[in-house]
Amino acid sequence: GLSLPDALNQPPPPHRIMRFVPQQTLPAGVAYESHVFSSGEIPTRELAHDFFNGLGWLRFPRTKRQLNRWQADAIAHDGVGPHRGRLRDAITLFDENAALWCAPEPMWQALTHKDWHSLFVTHRGQWAKTHLVLFGHALLEKLLQPFKGITAHVLTVPMPPLSSDDEVDDWLCQQLSTEMLAKKPFAPLPLAGIPGWWPNNHVPEFLEDKKVFRD
Repeated sequence: GLSLPDALNQPPPPHRIMRFVPQQTLPAGVAYESHVFSSGEIPTRELAHDFFNGLGWLRFPRTKRQLNRWQADAIAHDGVGPHRGRLRDAITLFDENAALWCAPEPMWQALTHKDWHSLFVTHRGQWAKTHLVLFGHALLEKLLQPFKGITAHVLTVPMPPLSSDDEVDDWLCQQLSTEMLAKKPFAPLPLAGIPGWWPNNHVPEFLEDKKVFRD
């Protein structure tokens, strides 16, 4: 069968500028992000984590390329070092665990104030009118073996009603900036509270688990 890099490269659309390659092609001593930016090659392991990262590149190529450029620029300026630094840390958090959300204003208020009762009980009937896009590849990987505490970092910029991944990709590129990301504009969203995502999450006692629904 095909290796994961080869599978992700099929079929090759004419506009693709990135290519998936085996992890061992990453040159020794070269930062992953720097190599991706300079070569257009994405070193890929035979792992679920890298599979979902590859799907992210295929689904949101412009945003992924933009995030990679900012990472590479930061490495070129500051080096790798023992710590990523505020900007690189925020970009990594977004790339790994971000979600985008289109929802009515009262639900946004409940999310940003961690008012879980309002978000998941009072406005429960409104969830059918929302649209949640999971961007982070580590976030998607966690769903292979779901647990109650899975929490997305929702970008606190309301997503407008969009009908395609291309529209989401374009919108997201326009919204993001290094200045914004450095401030970590995220709100935690415990996915287990979303109607239909976890058994019995409609009972009042469900939200009393403070390890998941934190104040």
